[in-house]
Amino acid sequence: MSAALPIDIEDASADYGGPKVFEHLSLSVEAGEIFGLIGLNGVGKTTLIKALLGLGEATGGFRFFGDDASKPESRRHLAYLPEKFMPSHLLTGWEFLKLTLDFYKLKLDREAAKELARGLALDPEALSKRGRQLSKGMGQKLGLLASLLTGLPLLVLDEPMSGLDPRSRILLKDRLVEYRAKGGTIFFSSHILSDIEEICGRIGILHGGKLIYVGPPKDFIARHGAVSLERAFLSAITEAEEKRG
Repeated sequence: MSAALPIDIEDASADYGGPKVFEHLSLSVEAGEIFGLIGLNGVGKTTLIKALLGLGEATGGFRFFGDDASKPESRRHLAYLPEKFMPSHLLTGWEFLKLTLDFYKLKLDREAAKELARGLALDPEALSKRGRQLSKGMGQKLGLLASLLTGLPLLVLDEPMSGLDPRSRILLKDRLVEYRAKGGTIFFSSHILSDIEEICGRIGILHGGKLIYVGPPKDFIARHGAVSLERAFLSAITEAEEKRG
């Protein structure tokens, strides 16, 4: 595998046949970091992630580990969990995990899966249930469990905290930090800024079709003289909107 950047986006632009969702956007994610993408609803976070993964149209350059992201083989080193994920209604949790790992030619270790499930506050007994029997939160945890079990160099997670209660969110943050400590890289979007502030080494703030900040959250907070990322974010987007008139 190349030692190049896990994610490299250059001069990306996208629209829905009307105004640009974002334009001339460049961003890189470094190996071994947790990078958080934040912004208001509808600013284009999911659009950017889908464009990166070839699931949506955009212009510009997109690369995974130095390989053109439009090539299927470029995605062999990453696992992706979409926003509002729900597993197949027909498969049991165990079947879903096996199918996921089979895709990467990996073997399912049931004991490791049970241990990690507990680490996400998911009762291992739930893995014997079919998708239609799982709540939204349980389905989300199953998707996270499958992603984490791959052990791949890069995880791309769109709103991974969606549907999780406070305890599960805390446990997920612990698991993501552990994943990074083992050498993994994580790129995720979230509107829960306290989670972003806690675990991300760097953040990107998408607003008005542009990245208005990329860097450590603590530097962004200090720049705006705020007490938290939430307050700094509010200050930044208010300033940006005032400049736009």
